Amino acid sequence: MVTDRSRLLTLVLLAIGFLLYSITLYSTQPPKKPAVTALSSKGKLVWQQYNCTGCHQVYGLGGYLGPDLTNTYSRKGPAYIKAFLAGGTVTMPNFQLSAEEMEALVAYLQNIDASGTADPRSFTIHTNGTIEQ
Repeated sequence: MVTDRSRLLTLVLLAIGFLLYSITLYSTQPPKKPAVTALSSKGKLVWQQYNCTGCHQVYGLGGYLGPDLTNTYSRKGPAYIKAFLAGGTVTMPNFQLSAEEMEALVAYLQNIDASGTADPRSFTIHTNGTIEQ
């Protein structure tokens, strides 16, 4: 038979375990995210308006016709991106973007680049469900 004392001990141990787990979980801060500017937010809308995800990937998610653009800003630079946007290629049409739309899209790609890397195989998945790069 279970005594009142063993019930109380079980309750105390569960409460201590819950508190320790909560303290551990909430004391580890998530990585700092880069600041999202108004221009970057507008760039995201341009990205969505022209359905760039239909062909390109960000963080390995999206279409497969074009390359993953997550870290293009740091690898190629803004001039390279603007040249592709202005002229298009054989597979990517020239969308006739305005200078403002082009700047916004470059700011969006810069913000994405600052937030991490594109290869999901390099991500570390923790037991509590969080992901670290």
